[in-house]
Amino acid sequence: MITVRSVAAAVIPFLGSALGYAKPNACSGVCVNTHDPSIIRRDDGVYFRFSTGGRIAVHSAPDITGPWKYEGAALPAGSVIDLPGNQDLIMGNTYHMYYSVSTFGSQESAIGVATSPSLDMNTWTDLGTIFLLTFGSFWKDIHQVSLTDPAAAATGTLHQIALDPVTTEQEGPALFHYGDFYCLFYSKGKCCSYDTDRPAPGGEYKIMVCRSSSPTGGFVDANGVDCTNGGGTVVLESHDDVYGPDGQGVYDDPTHGPILYYHYVDTNIGFSDGAKQFGWNNIDFSSGWPVI
Repeated sequence: MITVRSVAAAVIPFLGSALGYAKPNACSGVCVNTHDPSIIRRDDGVYFRFSTGGRIAVHSAPDITGPWKYEGAALPAGSVIDLPGNQDLIMGNTYHMYYSVSTFGSQESAIGVATSPSLDMNTWTDLGTIFLLTFGSFWKDIHQVSLTDPAAAATGTLHQIALDPVTTEQEGPALFHYGDFYCLFYSKGKCCSYDTDRPAPGGEYKIMVCRSSSPTGGFVDANGVDCTNGGGTVVLESHDDVYGPDGQGVYDDPTHGPILYYHYVDTNIGFSDGAKQFGWNNIDFSSGWPVI
């Protein structure tokens, strides 16, 4: 059995849009170099943040708030391509890091996995290409496949759990179980190069959600629209000095409770990809839907 822990209505107005969004919570230390962040907390309380670039840049901190410090590259001898996108989780006594291998705009991609007994530098073993449970990268739809073993092979039939028939720009799924529902978080919009090619207002990345009572399908948005037919409710979008939140993950923090983490552009700092900041917010599930 695969347990998703960290990396889950009637027609109503969505509270996040009606009330405005909370600003990102505190972050100290190195809060840049955070494209597509993935967070995991070791048993000793140390947090690790993995992000796209630098052969998967690794930062650590004593708390989600920081202070974050750079530890090095997870896979220093990895691909000649700057490995984008990663998710980390622990199964048994082994940490698994899933990552993408691709070039921007390409539809020829792969998903690999590396393992470590401790999360420390120089302890990662790259196991090569495998199928990931839930995945999708910027080409219209999000798919899912069952795994016989997280580091071995896929089993069963590949099936689609999200699709927008109009736009191709959705990716980066994160599945999170909370209460009676599984929430499928994902990104939608234009992701990058905001300093040279900014989209029309509202066209930049935002974080969406659909939910289901099953982790394998039946995802709908807050208005009941099927996620495979263009459904999706906005969880977090541009607001105040936060622009284009993206690269999200969800984690049930032992101190802070359920949190949404992501990267974003701070409009007071700059719009380049290298200037993207690490952000996180508490999630309020009291309405049955995630609200920031």
